Amino acid sequence: MPLLSTAHRELVDAAEDAVRRFARTDNHTVAAAARNADGRVVTALNAYHFTGGPCAELALIGAAAGQGAYDLTAIVAVGDEGRGVIPPCGRCRQVLLDYFPGIEVLVGRGPDLRAVRVRDLLPEAYVRADHQD
Repeated sequence: MPLLSTAHRELVDAAEDAVRRFARTDNHTVAAAARNADGRVVTALNAYHFTGGPCAELALIGAAAGQGAYDLTAIVAVGDEGRGVIPPCGRCRQVLLDYFPGIEVLVGRGPDLRAVRVRDLLPEAYVRADHQD
């Protein structure tokens, strides 16, 4: 298994730092970090709500857009209380594919932590007609 790059490890560190510093209640238990093509790193927390609040990855897409970061190249989510890297749920995988079809997603744990293309996490994915290759 190829080792993660320094840039990927920095994303994990940024997400871990955000969840450690800002996840203070059951409403915010997961942080995401992503790198934009220009090198900027954006972080965000989930917004848990019983009606289905956004996951950290979706909150991050909005936060990134609010900062003018529209070309995300890699993303990772980590859980609070030392839970480590969390793979994106199905909804997040689909949204990431629709917004950033070439994005790398960090998945796995420990020595199995690796970067994979979102397309590889959603084989045979639904693709909106106006977004097809």
